[in-house]
Amino acid sequence: MSIDQFIANEVKSNDVVLFMKGTPQFPQCGFSGQVVQILDHVGIAYKGLNVLESSELRDGIKIYSNWPTIPQLYVKGEFVGGCDIIREMFQAGELQQLLADKGVAIQQPAG
Repeated sequence: MSIDQFIANEVKSNDVVLFMKGTPQFPQCGFSGQVVQILDHVGIAYKGLNVLESSELRDGIKIYSNWPTIPQLYVKGEFVGGCDIIREMFQAGELQQLLADKGVAIQQPAG
């Protein structure tokens, strides 16, 4: 399976996928950590993929999305954006609306 096929499969078979540096439990960069905090606060289930485990994945996701930076968030197969975009969407309530529009189940927000 090529890296493109792997990425396409992950994006299509999971409602929400975050390509990030580190893991949701242990983000290894501030930007990835911010997106993890936002997703956890919103209260949705998502799959985190650590691009630091594979240079092929790290390079491949940038080509796949035509987006130069990590993290990258996908919802229902669609690229949403990186840290700045996710933060702005969250603060404006647009991220929550996008998730609702796409039919992503939101659990009770934490605290």
